[in-house]
Amino acid sequence: MKWMLMIAAAALVAQPAAAHTPSATKADAAAVRSVLSTYKSAIERLDANGTERLFTTDSAVFETGGVEGNYANYLAHHLTPELAEFKSFRYSNYKIEVRCVGPVALATESYRYRIETKKGEATERLGVATSVLTKVKGSWKILSMHNSARRPKAS
Repeated sequence: MKWMLMIAAAALVAQPAAAHTPSATKADAAAVRSVLSTYKSAIERLDANGTERLFTTDSAVFETGGVEGNYANYLAHHLTPELAEFKSFRYSNYKIEVRCVGPVALATESYRYRIETKKGEATERLGVATSVLTKVKGSWKILSMHNSARRPKAS
């Protein structure tokens, strides 16, 4: 897993800046935002069906200090059962930064989210996510995603 991240980092450093036109970079950044927006929308709908197409088969998911494996494993053993317990999941104060260099993109998201379970329990958190995406046959796919969250400070 470490080798994938090292390759992605090396690709970012090794790519000459002149090889990327501003319009291509803007289009790629918009496409990366679209992939992450599609994923975020699925979570808010509480329906992750079809999200596996947003990830590479050899993807890696890390969440709040845990290694979840590839996305297929995360989807089957973590995300799908968790979403089944929720009544709602809403993001707010969402911000994203995207940097594209060649076939690699780095995205950093920050947000607040509120989860309400079917039992009526509610939880609010401040969250961040860092994703590495790669271009596969012309489409951006998530290679690595790391999410973490913490309780907001009491007001």
